[in-house]
Amino acid sequence: MFSRYKKPGAQKPAQAGTPNLQAVEGGKPAAAPKPQPTPKAVRKSGTERVAARVTPQDKERKRKERLSDIKVELHKELLDNLNLAALESATEKDLRAEITAISNEALESMGVVLNREERQTLNSELYDEVTGLGPLEPLLKDDSVNDILVNGPQQVFVERAGKLQLTDTTFKDERHLLRIIDKIVSAVGRRVDESNPHVDARLADGSRFNAMVPPIAVDGSLVSIRKFKKDKLGVDDLVSFGAFTEEMAAYLQAAVATRLNVIVSGGTGSGKTTTLNALSSFIDDSERILTIEDTAELQLQQTHVGRMESRPANVEGKGAVSQRDCLKNALRMRPDRIIVGETRGEEVIDMLQAMNTGHDGSMTTIHANSARDAVSRLENMVAMAGIEMPLKAVRNQISSAVNLFVQASRLQDGSRRMTSITEITGMEGEVISMQEVFRYERLGLQPDGKIIGRFTATGVRSHFSDRFRQWGYDLPHSIFEPVAAE
Repeated sequence: MFSRYKKPGAQKPAQAGTPNLQAVEGGKPAAAPKPQPTPKAVRKSGTERVAARVTPQDKERKRKERLSDIKVELHKELLDNLNLAALESATEKDLRAEITAISNEALESMGVVLNREERQTLNSELYDEVTGLGPLEPLLKDDSVNDILVNGPQQVFVERAGKLQLTDTTFKDERHLLRIIDKIVSAVGRRVDESNPHVDARLADGSRFNAMVPPIAVDGSLVSIRKFKKDKLGVDDLVSFGAFTEEMAAYLQAAVATRLNVIVSGGTGSGKTTTLNALSSFIDDSERILTIEDTAELQLQQTHVGRMESRPANVEGKGAVSQRDCLKNALRMRPDRIIVGETRGEEVIDMLQAMNTGHDGSMTTIHANSARDAVSRLENMVAMAGIEMPLKAVRNQISSAVNLFVQASRLQDGSRRMTSITEITGMEGEVISMQEVFRYERLGLQPDGKIIGRFTATGVRSHFSDRFRQWGYDLPHSIFEPVAAE
């Protein structure tokens, strides 16, 4: 058992670097060394040194974190005190007033003092949390934003004018982001969790929503929102924006009006759906049109339009309705034209058959980098559908079904252009023969990164000129003459 008392005669061992005051010299205690002055650099307190390193960015970050913590507490107060059942009938003005009143009372009880600007910001964010999609709501209301891309709770990008930009929008944490995702998917009867980690949905305004959550998303949930444009761009708008020329528009009007089968090809975000919308404006109002999409985005202005949207399976794995199911059913509904938002799988078989069996003038989009790539993509989709056909038979089917490829591209400066219009003219042996009628030529680059280019005809007369003339569209020969080099 250890004693709390020292044994007689025992001395505490001297610590390294500490003078031993019990040591004797000549029988007398040794004098303690004089204390050395502390250098000025060391005299500065730790608090002062930390304060000297605090930057304006650190202050702003701490301010945001503080407001975020306060907002979490206020949100809990709102859930406890707000009449959620009356949300649907309450006007925006009344709801904002009630949120402000509850918020002010809660802040007072918490002893938190905020300036006027911070209070307004906080109340606006609380309103978005209760009625909308929280931090994403301002971005959804911003008409200059085309896409919203969330990479975890602390990183939100947007696309403006074809360019990606990092925003200062953030979520409190992963739980906050998951709560917003769940709010979106539950509104459309879907579910997303570890057992079902990805989901496609459509927001109330028509925007396309896709999310993937952990454990599939490694660094936090991934969200992509393609915003729905309320005001669709017409042909005149696209011409004025420089997407294509008036001559190309005249040619496309003749092609659509004379019921050529058209495929719009391009990469993600290249403007395929916008181009398809514009081309549909050339369809006569007396025709019956059926549209089939995964997410309804087409905005046709004709009188006689039937819209269909595919549906994924429910949580039990039942109830799925594919685009192919919709397409098969559409053939029994006496359509004049069928427009498929995007062909990406086995529905390609039914699409090609529809184009081949009296539904001329049908249109769709596919992902491809050129007209020749688009043909290869069609061949691959037929093969993946499990239909065993010789390659020559598949190509015969494609060449007789498809008349025109319109290539849409997003260039490196963010601009979108119709870079090629290519006609299918038939078969040469086992190869599909094609001819390009219009193209976009890149000539250089401006100092600000803008691409210098021009649209030009290739000098090839359209394979369908006689058809155009028989339908009353006698296009002048000058449309097909190439632009003279400058």
